[in-house]
Amino acid sequence: MIAIVFIVVMAMVIGGATLLGGSSVAAASAGAVSWWALVAVLVAFVGFFAGGIYVGAALSSLALLAGFGLSDRPFWNFIGEMVWGPSTNFVLVSVPLFLLMGEIMLRAGLSERLYRALNVWMGRLPGGLLHTNILACGVFSAVAGSSVATAATMGSVALPYFEKSHYPPRLVLGSLAAGGALGNLIPPGITFIIYGLITETSVGALYIAAIGPSILVVVLFILVILWYSFRLNLRAESTGAPVTWRDKVASLSDLLPTALLIGLVLGTIYAGVATPTESAALGVAGSLALSLIDRKLNWRMVVESMHATARTTSMIALILFGAYFLNYVLSSIGVPQMLAKFLTGLPLPGWAIMLVIIGFYLALGTFMEGLSMVITTIPLLFPVVKALGYDPIWFGVVITMLVEIAMISPPDGTVLYVLQGMRRQPGPITDVFAGVMPFMFVYMLAIGILMLFPSIALWLPSVLY
Repeated sequence: MIAIVFIVVMAMVIGGATLLGGSSVAAASAGAVSWWALVAVLVAFVGFFAGGIYVGAALSSLALLAGFGLSDRPFWNFIGEMVWGPSTNFVLVSVPLFLLMGEIMLRAGLSERLYRALNVWMGRLPGGLLHTNILACGVFSAVAGSSVATAATMGSVALPYFEKSHYPPRLVLGSLAAGGALGNLIPPGITFIIYGLITETSVGALYIAAIGPSILVVVLFILVILWYSFRLNLRAESTGAPVTWRDKVASLSDLLPTALLIGLVLGTIYAGVATPTESAALGVAGSLALSLIDRKLNWRMVVESMHATARTTSMIALILFGAYFLNYVLSSIGVPQMLAKFLTGLPLPGWAIMLVIIGFYLALGTFMEGLSMVITTIPLLFPVVKALGYDPIWFGVVITMLVEIAMISPPDGTVLYVLQGMRRQPGPITDVFAGVMPFMFVYMLAIGILMLFPSIALWLPSVLY
């Protein structure tokens, strides 16, 4: 639905802009490659993804088609060099390390202890378990770095708590999906690493810039839950004896392992002691040490964690290499420059063009996986954003938030299907779709607030960098 609305609106905007003087810009921009050829590439792009082809294979095949069809350069002589560059980048090593840390935490039971402790503090509020979902996902995100990992981990822990509760299943699943989506926004999100690698932006500065928007999104989610709690009369939990302050203080011991990992990973980055890659390695060592202390560390657990990490890392690497190949071909024929000239030359103010870009990502996220979306489009749109005068760090935060929306956007949101697959009680996927919609609209509201008040993201980096 979002994609259809976007296409209609964009047709009207571009058509109107062309009538008002954009046609000369389009003509000037089309000097390198004809527009019909670019449309053919775009049709092939949509066809590959609509056909269900693996993203890495689709990007590589599209690069070959574009290279042979649109370029007269011997690009095949540089394929090895193109793949070698990103594969040997030191920053990229942090991706499998962060994934491995999250896998170890899941199998060591640290995530269950985290959820149990937060429920002691939040369970007596109206809609208490729903608040626990958001906060537990937020805290776990600070060590996992992945939306899918956060949703899968906290979903497996949280769903049993709701089996005999009075909470509507749609709201339960929606809050878990929204909380899981925080996995990339809250540092150390993997999307920031990929964005920093592509745009040569400081990953540390991106992590610092994400703190304010992360707090904003969590607060908005909590307000949504409070509103539904009063509207649906979702009373506080009343099982067992009242929770005393002694119980709350005692529960902090279950938060200690996660707090230590957060301090180890993010503390070393913010203090300037370690790079993101080095802090990820410290996080893996810390998670292994905590597993050993809890007597959960064994060879089988380590092997399972490494296998899961290898599968996810291989998927990301293939997508990244295919995207680098495609970006090289498109850059060599001048597509990014053409797009930048066309968009910046439209008779529209900068904020309107930025809204067009945001609408483009919202539409793309309804049928394309978030990480693939970033890797594929950032090299094309980043020059446009810089030409409009927007800060690369601010744009990195906005893009990451758009990736999170893509993760929970029906009908193709990855997080939605992860949670649907983890349900013990049968129910249609539309439960997850309907439950996540209020949170998705709140996420869009957060992006609007960030456009009006960019200092929410930029103030801390300006002070610390």
